[in-house]
Amino acid sequence: MAWRIMTSPQSQSGDTLSRLEATIAARRAADPETSYVAKLNASGLGKMSQKLGEEATETIIAALAQGPRELIGEAADLLFHLMVLLGARGVPLADVLAELDRREGVSGIAEKASRPKD
Repeated sequence: MAWRIMTSPQSQSGDTLSRLEATIAARRAADPETSYVAKLNASGLGKMSQKLGEEATETIIAALAQGPRELIGEAADLLFHLMVLLGARGVPLADVLAELDRREGVSGIAEKASRPKD
């Protein structure tokens, strides 16, 4: 039997990510001594990117060797740090979601083949 957590309709609607994006934006200019988001921003893009990589690694480890609750926690950390980095670069979550919408229903292989070659 698969393990799952029951979620409310509100948390499934994307409202959670929108609220998180607004909170991150509001805290970006706060005092780094009292705000983790401000501290990350003050550290620069390199450190923010490194932190995102660390969270990705922890998510992989949780997926391979830990339980569902640990994976959920690490996935939440990964999303949070991705959103901090997106915000620092001025990329709205809506743009990422629009890209996912654009790709919906398209084969991953076909979508990748359609990308411009660098």
